[in-house]
Amino acid sequence: TGRVRGGSSTCMFFPPPQAPPPASGLARSSWRHGKLFLAVFSAVLGNFNFGFALVFPSPVIPQLQKGDDPRLQMDIHQISWFGSIFTLGAALGGVSAMVLNDRVGRKITIMLSGVPSTVGLLVMGAAQNFWMLLWGRFLTGIAGGITAGSIPVYVSEISHPSVRGALGSCPQITAVFGSLALYAFGLVLPWRWLAVAGEIPVVIMMIFLCFMPTSPRYHIMKGNRARAVKSLEWLRGPNSDYLTEFNKIERSISSQGVQWCDLKTPLYYKPILISVVMRFLQQMTGITPILVYLEPIFHMTAISLEPKYDAALVGAVRLISVAIAASLMDKAGRKALLFTSGFLMYLAMLSMTMYTHKTPCNHGNLTVTEGLKSTYGGLAGPAFDPVTLIPLISSMVIIFGYAMGWGPITWLLMSEILPLGARGVASGLCVGVSWITAFVLTQLFMHVVDAYGLFAPFLFFCVVSVVNIIFTAKCVPETKGRTLEEIENFFRTGRTFTILDS
Repeated sequence: TGRVRGGSSTCMFFPPPQAPPPASGLARSSWRHGKLFLAVFSAVLGNFNFGFALVFPSPVIPQLQKGDDPRLQMDIHQISWFGSIFTLGAALGGVSAMVLNDRVGRKITIMLSGVPSTVGLLVMGAAQNFWMLLWGRFLTGIAGGITAGSIPVYVSEISHPSVRGALGSCPQITAVFGSLALYAFGLVLPWRWLAVAGEIPVVIMMIFLCFMPTSPRYHIMKGNRARAVKSLEWLRGPNSDYLTEFNKIERSISSQGVQWCDLKTPLYYKPILISVVMRFLQQMTGITPILVYLEPIFHMTAISLEPKYDAALVGAVRLISVAIAASLMDKAGRKALLFTSGFLMYLAMLSMTMYTHKTPCNHGNLTVTEGLKSTYGGLAGPAFDPVTLIPLISSMVIIFGYAMGWGPITWLLMSEILPLGARGVASGLCVGVSWITAFVLTQLFMHVVDAYGLFAPFLFFCVVSVVNIIFTAKCVPETKGRTLEEIENFFRTGRTFTILDS
């Protein structure tokens, strides 16, 4: 039997048939079996493709504008739609994940995302006009929204509490790696072959996931106790204390029955509101339009180095910073990294605002039209000026700060604090809100730059960074070292407690 300390009552339960007792010392380390990491790797390949498809316009827009086919050359309105339609598809994908997560399971939902991803990349690779490009972007956006709403939940539910922080950052790391791969391939591949290259991780993901287990929590929610035990045994190893973990999960789920009236209780509305607002503020930092239009931004700031190499450098910095954040996630804590992230983004956005708003140097405040003319009109670039490195350094710090905290931790916290009974629906809601916000920002970004100059959006993002710091201090809980059941109890009672077993 087991007991819960910190609640008002004692909960007795009867375990399923006992497995052979673990050897001394083996139970503490047997969960490290590589099958867990293989399952996580298989799932997060979907995030690799998500990161790849998200920043697809960055190297492709310059190639299209320099190309000989007038059907594929775009004006400012078409550029805005080409950049932003992905996020509109992602919002639809997020709503789809909201339904699919609880109906067919997290793993099957991830696998289904491969269908629109494959079709969308094929359509873009074979595009003969602007509308084919647009449809391809929309379909890959749907796939991205589905993966964003299902992969973090799946990874969180199969992970051991001791490494949930590190594994929870894997979706963000692989998305960043996918973006870096796109920037790197953009240096050597024509844009059509970039679309073909994006098919490879999708196919690998779908093959690998065929052999991976469904989330034990999902099996328990559907009443399949035997399958849940089998999945947990596969993930932790036969010599681990997986039956104790199974009992904790089952006890937590058995106490939940979600109805509309339950949304009035702190257990549900507090974590849902925190998750939704965090995803909203995450996008309001401007990270999506900055990544999507990274090369055009460097062109508009007339940076002395070639923009495509600048974009690749920023992608490398982003990958390194996410890796650092993953190593610190379970040591420094979530809130400390969020504070650091918000402060770094504030400083970098302020530097970018001041640089692009200065009047002595015209290239610091180029509009979109002027930037496109200087980029694609064949004019010679300026001589090297160290001052022009400010946009590159500022962009690196923006990406570094975001990837240290507000990038991976927002995804991780969403999967940790959402109540299990409403996790599928709530995660889809979070993804939908996130990508609708991203669509509005990405659609308006180029128009605002064309009307007011590049400094205007960066000034806005600077203010948002300050809001993020305040929100972290007032509303975000620290979840480091807590099980999902303990986190749920915090929102239920407002008290921190620990589950003990004897």
